[in-house]
Amino acid sequence: MASGIDQGRRSFWLKHLHQWHWVSSALCLIGMLLFAITGITLNNARIIEARPQVTTVEATLPDALLAQLAADGDAADGGEVPAGIAAWLRRDLSLDVTGRAVEWSDDELYIALPRPGGDGWATIGRRDGAVLYEVTDRGLVSYLNDLHKGRGTGAVWSWFLDLFAVACLVFCVTGLFLLHLHAGNRPATWPLVGLGLVAPLLLLILLIH
Repeated sequence: MASGIDQGRRSFWLKHLHQWHWVSSALCLIGMLLFAITGITLNNARIIEARPQVTTVEATLPDALLAQLAADGDAADGGEVPAGIAAWLRRDLSLDVTGRAVEWSDDELYIALPRPGGDGWATIGRRDGAVLYEVTDRGLVSYLNDLHKGRGTGAVWSWFLDLFAVACLVFCVTGLFLLHLHAGNRPATWPLVGLGLVAPLLLLILLIH
């Protein structure tokens, strides 16, 4: 009777662990492939050549917006780009600065525009209205590497990374319990798990100083 109960409990856990394991693996499969590939590219960044392409755009604020900048500048110091100027940048230069922090100085506004796979910035002269916008594109590999690091990707991607990490944890933990349930018929299970722990520890202790 006891063995029947034990067998029923084992079947229960196997069923549910397999279900959570395959669901979590399906959710994080593409992300894990991406992170594995970009782990290799990041680790070998020195030998992967990047050819940055720099695009520079120059323009001048309309007189009305320059006057608005002069009138509203002191009150806006340290805040965002004034709404009228932001709308003009979006319409005429296809440059969206919504929510971007601005560094105000006596001479200009400086707007940092970090982005995955490159960089960007823009300046607006407070006296002459000269607008200079520069964007650097370092290519697809750099773009994927920055997705891996969450660099310049914004809040939504950061939330995705957190959810992806949770799915990976579920995948690993359910995998560990499945190893435990199947270990009796697979003698190499725990030696291999131990190797996965000991190998990086030895490398850290012996080779990394």
